[in-house]
Amino acid sequence: MSGVERRRIEVHGLPSGWRREEVLRKTGLSAGRVDVIYHSPDGRRIKSKSELARVLGDKFDLATFDFRSGKMLSLNVHKRLRQDSSLVLPIRQTASIFKQPVTVVRNHPESKTRTDLRHGTQEQPRQLFWEKRLQGLYACDSNGEKMNCLQLPHAIQGVSPDLLCNENLLHSIAAALHLNNQPITGQTLSRTLIQRNPGVNINADQPLIQSVVISDHDIQKQEARVYEARRRLQQAMATCQVK
Repeated sequence: MSGVERRRIEVHGLPSGWRREEVLRKTGLSAGRVDVIYHSPDGRRIKSKSELARVLGDKFDLATFDFRSGKMLSLNVHKRLRQDSSLVLPIRQTASIFKQPVTVVRNHPESKTRTDLRHGTQEQPRQLFWEKRLQGLYACDSNGEKMNCLQLPHAIQGVSPDLLCNENLLHSIAAALHLNNQPITGQTLSRTLIQRNPGVNINADQPLIQSVVISDHDIQKQEARVYEARRRLQQAMATCQVK
């Protein structure tokens, strides 16, 4: 007898062809838990809202979409909820602008711009150095003890050490790995140019680290570490089985 119960239904909050599957676990320590999986029209399985956002791209707004229920929340409910921290980076808490059409008033009617008669989709402003808002926040274990911060390799250096600490660089790298579909290479411009004018020279899609080049030697060293960790784990499991 299968240890799970599956139920697949169509999702009205997503484009046509998407299916939502509920998997009820019947056995084990997680018995009673319901996993939600989305199936795209081309057969892909989506298990998180962040992955769903990457598949749909910017053409579909998931700001009010509830991943568990598969429904779009009403505007009043959305205002009471915080944005999904796994999708939206911390930004300045100010009111959004230009959401509604505006009336342009000119003293010189002959003046013209490229956007006079067009109000298309504009790129959302992105705040630089949002990582500083996370300073002083850290993870704790079950006993309330502060967990040690990860240490970056010496080859990874920040482009602005006066503004960001080691923890902020980790936040920047983790966010880039989680949200970007493109390779993570770091900033291509020099530290001097970036510090001179961050608003112009920083690539907001890349973490705030200097350009990193991974050599074959680096890959071999990492593979050796993985093999060693697996060997030690195998020895530990064998020791437990003997006892």
